[in-house]
Amino acid sequence: MSQGAIRPETPRDREERRVLSEEIAVSPLKGRPLEQRLRNFRPDADAAIRGLGGPAFWMRRLRAIEDEVDRHEAQLAEAWRELAAEASDANEFARLWRETAQRWSFAEVNELIERHNRNFPAEARLAMDPKTRDFVKVNGRSYERTPLDFAWILERWPADLEAACRAA
Repeated sequence: MSQGAIRPETPRDREERRVLSEEIAVSPLKGRPLEQRLRNFRPDADAAIRGLGGPAFWMRRLRAIEDEVDRHEAQLAEAWRELAAEASDANEFARLWRETAQRWSFAEVNELIERHNRNFPAEARLAMDPKTRDFVKVNGRSYERTPLDFAWILERWPADLEAACRAA
């Protein structure tokens, strides 16, 4: 970083300045003030006081969910590759992998997900959409998380010996 030092003008700088001046010359906004951009929030005392406590409970819970999902993904990927190395044929691998996926326990992470789905709107003070009478979407999608299950495993790690061998 230059930290305030003036650097010599480069040909690229001159070209950028020339292109910008041409664009400004034909801009319909030239000489008119820009519209004020209104923000969707107002800082208030409540927000400042809540911020003193660190991350909100729902933020910590979402982080715990992500950590648990990452842990399960790592363990499942390892189990999938190990089973592929041990299996004698594709049918045996498919049967054993489906059995493993059926027995896999997501109890802890699914409890966190269930608590998140139940409490998040109130904890995050999520606004309601008056048209749909439901909570607004967060980044374009529902705030609700889908619990992990057998189908979630098979979607990511199919009972396909060739795919498992390629991944190993």
